[in-house]
Amino acid sequence: MEKYVNRRNYKSIIKSQKETKMKKKLLSLLLCLVMLFTVACNNGVKEKTVTDREGNEVVIPTKISKIVSTAPSNTEILTALGLGDKIVCMDTYSEGIEGVNKDVVKMDFNAPDAEAIIGLEPDIIIASGYNKAGSSDDPFKSLSDAGIPVVYIPSSESIEGIYKDIEFVASVVNQEDKGKEIIDNMKTDIEKISAIGKTIKDKKKVYFEIGPAPTLYSIGNSTFINEMIEIVGAENIFAKENSWISPSEESVINANPDVILTTVNYVENPTEEIKSRPGWEHINAIKNNQVYYIDANSASRPTQNIIKALNEIAKAVYPDQYDK
Repeated sequence: MEKYVNRRNYKSIIKSQKETKMKKKLLSLLLCLVMLFTVACNNGVKEKTVTDREGNEVVIPTKISKIVSTAPSNTEILTALGLGDKIVCMDTYSEGIEGVNKDVVKMDFNAPDAEAIIGLEPDIIIASGYNKAGSSDDPFKSLSDAGIPVVYIPSSESIEGIYKDIEFVASVVNQEDKGKEIIDNMKTDIEKISAIGKTIKDKKKVYFEIGPAPTLYSIGNSTFINEMIEIVGAENIFAKENSWISPSEESVINANPDVILTTVNYVENPTEEIKSRPGWEHINAIKNNQVYYIDANSASRPTQNIIKALNEIAKAVYPDQYDK
């Protein structure tokens, strides 16, 4: 009797072990199926949430095929990322930027034509803080309400900010590696110039003009132009002022800059116009013929192309050190 009971217990144990193994196999199979389902779902994700440069959370498509660019700075970054052919509409100031299709729609984004933009069926609008200038209203609200994602990039005032702009745009259009390459190249170029700038002891005083007489416009600190002046080893005469300023002619004359740089490109012969101003003839820069034009687009647009302006500034201010 005892042998029979033991034999029956043994069979029960064997049966239990088989059931346990089967459960483990079924559990493993279930886990595999869950993993496969998760991967399939992730591969099929069509949207993602990003935080734009203004801090807004925006849901955007993972695949971007049609882009509206509302500022030349955004257009320049997109073309550098190799996506000029995906721009279906851009601002009128982006005219002439290389890498964009010739038949791209151009529009004044101070008063965007919502109906025309919707008709283009864009995947995303990459907007600029400039589009909100003078108004607290969102000029693209009707478009975002219509289901078109709008991300904003304020006009960055520092080189570090420009890096972040490029990084953000690259992440939006799934070109992170290319974005990193652009930023790394910028940093390399800046480091080369900065290394020379740090060796310069005789810091020349620079007046940087972005708006001509009679209403002058220039720059103080907290601007990437001021950063560039300092990187090359020079000194901005208005470095103690903040951001974009409208100085008096008297303040420029009293500061007596060694070099005058201008990006004004809408008056005839801007450097000669500066040299001919009454009362400016005693400024060192005028007396020594040290007045130079700097490319307006590369000096004013917060993109990777500031490197061109940086090189021009360096060679204009310190030709012996940089023009080799």
